[in-house]
Amino acid sequence: MRILHTADWHFGKTLEGRDRTLEQAAVVDELIALCDAESIDLVLMAGDVYQTVNPSADAEALFYRALDGLSAGGKRAVVVIAGNHDNAERIRAARPIADKLGITLMGLPKDDLRPTPMDSNRVTRVAAGIGYVELAIPGCTDHCVIALLPYPSESRLNEVLAKTLDEQELQSNYSRRIGEWFAALADHFRPDTVNLAMSHLYVQGGMESESEVQIQIGGAYAVHASAFPASAQYVALGHLHRPQAVNGAPVPVRYAGSPLCYSFSEAGQTKSVVVIDAVPGAPATIREIPLHSGKPLVRWKATQGLAQVMQWVEEGRDAEAWIDLEVLVETGLQLEEIHRLRDLHPGFVHIRPVFSEQAPGSGADPTETTAGLSVEALFRKFFTDRSKTDADDELVQLFLELVHEAEETPGDTGGQEEPTPAGDGVEGVGA
Repeated sequence: MRILHTADWHFGKTLEGRDRTLEQAAVVDELIALCDAESIDLVLMAGDVYQTVNPSADAEALFYRALDGLSAGGKRAVVVIAGNHDNAERIRAARPIADKLGITLMGLPKDDLRPTPMDSNRVTRVAAGIGYVELAIPGCTDHCVIALLPYPSESRLNEVLAKTLDEQELQSNYSRRIGEWFAALADHFRPDTVNLAMSHLYVQGGMESESEVQIQIGGAYAVHASAFPASAQYVALGHLHRPQAVNGAPVPVRYAGSPLCYSFSEAGQTKSVVVIDAVPGAPATIREIPLHSGKPLVRWKATQGLAQVMQWVEEGRDAEAWIDLEVLVETGLQLEEIHRLRDLHPGFVHIRPVFSEQAPGSGADPTETTAGLSVEALFRKFFTDRSKTDADDELVQLFLELVHEAEETPGDTGGQEEPTPAGDGVEGVGA
């Protein structure tokens, strides 16, 4: 049996407002073509189909197109679980249609799956229940048993895992509960079946990037690598966007990673899927296959100023990329210059001017202190240091008037207690 492991599609996700729909559609086409070329029997999608719990119609249409193409008319098995970004009810809403095509959709950890009518020409769930399926796949001699655990937060498990807010206690109880859950599901594994597990969670020590929404509160929702069943031949995980293996697990455990780079912290990463060859009772053979869809994310650091940026653009450097630009300047960037850069290269996502430590001819003394300076002098110094130009008298006068108004009108809460700023204190910690 040949299995493809993918995860974290995040359909509908943008890059700082830049639409990625065409890139995501290209990923779907590449996955379908890869499944055909590699003769894949089973596709495991380990959560985060969508970017939000309320995806757009375009994002949903892309998901259904992916299911249709990957299932190959019911001859290839497809199993999808919900991630932390997904609405569990929305993921499983298409079951009446999906079941007929051998597609298994699971939203919540305690969803009770059901067998489907036997059909030798299509994928059949010959056995199923809470958290597991046994699949018969056309062309495969052996059946496959999969232990499934969609994103298991306390609320989705509908369980209280700690009696206090102590992070260490919650982490210990959470990891232990996940281990117990998988141990119970592993009872369905048999010597004559291909035995797999799939979940969407964070394993201690995993390498994160900026594009993931953390699902651990501190370290509370972090699972120890020993929580996975030793009787599984492979464990497919979703959540972390960098493709990686989990160290210290009793069996092969991997994050497939996202198929696209979703933040500049992922610049330079090679995205991939995992292909697993497995037969009952033997170690699985595992290999990564790189993906090529989507624009690369790159960082430019123009230490020689705007002229260097213009030269790179004229040379066609990274013409099809999304770019994070850092450019060294002495007097800031005018709005017209920023618009010109964006017109020259539509791939600029961030344009960040970086000022030299001391602009030539500014006369500024880096050792100068601000002790004893008046408010006006402080403002003039601040403005000059930041913009590398002197503040005109009209701007200074406006600033001084605002300072005067603030001094004349002290804050008045009307006898009411001032609200605590958002983020202060310990309340408001979300799951």
